[in-house]
Amino acid sequence: MTNSDTSPFLFSGTSHPELAKEIAQCLGTTLGHVIIERFPDGEISLQIQDNVRGRDVFVLQTVALDPNNLLMELLIMIDALKRASARSIAVVIPYFGYCRQDRKDKPRVPITAKLVANLLVNAGATRILTMDLHAGQLQGFFDIPVDNISGRLMLASSFKELYPSESEMMVVTPDVGSVKLAHAYSKRLKADLAIVDKLRVSATEVDVFTVIGDVKGKDVLLADDMCTTGGTLVSAAKACREKGAKRIFAAVTHGLLVGNALEKIEESPIEALLISNTVPCADKLEKSSKIRMISIAPLFAQAIGCIISKESISSLYDNY
Repeated sequence: MTNSDTSPFLFSGTSHPELAKEIAQCLGTTLGHVIIERFPDGEISLQIQDNVRGRDVFVLQTVALDPNNLLMELLIMIDALKRASARSIAVVIPYFGYCRQDRKDKPRVPITAKLVANLLVNAGATRILTMDLHAGQLQGFFDIPVDNISGRLMLASSFKELYPSESEMMVVTPDVGSVKLAHAYSKRLKADLAIVDKLRVSATEVDVFTVIGDVKGKDVLLADDMCTTGGTLVSAAKACREKGAKRIFAAVTHGLLVGNALEKIEESPIEALLISNTVPCADKLEKSSKIRMISIAPLFAQAIGCIISKESISSLYDNY
């Protein structure tokens, strides 16, 4: 893809310019030019520098770590492109912020994931391309096409290459909410599946982690869609070690890793944690000896290529 008079444009917000450049390189193009500044009071000032009239446009912004500012920046960029007469605006969101607030689990709480979906559509987005939504039903919050590709395609393949197992392998889900994702890993790795179930004894007593499945003497891969504070992942690793697991690894699509998450992982039985770069992670690689970053830029580039050429996104699954 080159920036000819008819080819699509790829623009990037300020959330993850490194990933945007990688994707552009994979596509054989350069990023579109946009000036993003701040007024003295903190308001966002933005101007698209390229002529996008009648053009198909892709905008990359990962809504993580500073979600409020980055979401607002994304909405402003979409509005600017719409008012500049772009023909279509596909929004590439490697990590979809506010994805965990997808239902009313308590009285008088918002469904923020739906609110964000409405904001994106009303701003002018015509398609969403994202990775490993926390809940697949979020696709139904949109009245435009949503392509939810899976990070396990590259994470599972990379895990097999980096850590070939001499013992029997078992995929373990660190909580019951990730069973579907862990099952997909187990199919790809041709391994059995186990579940770590968290039981709260009472409001004042510590949680008890129970391993459903036999991990004794086996190498374990903990599979989840995201790791925020590291608490659930580390507790699951400890539970597997107590049940006799040999080597313990983890694969997580979205490595938010906030607070003291890195310290928890360094002190845990986890030998290596594979994360994708849906969230900027260069600083995490410097601070932890256990983090292994797998770039998902080629996968997003291929997905964008499928959209441009009007091919099926599901064809990507044949390549990994």
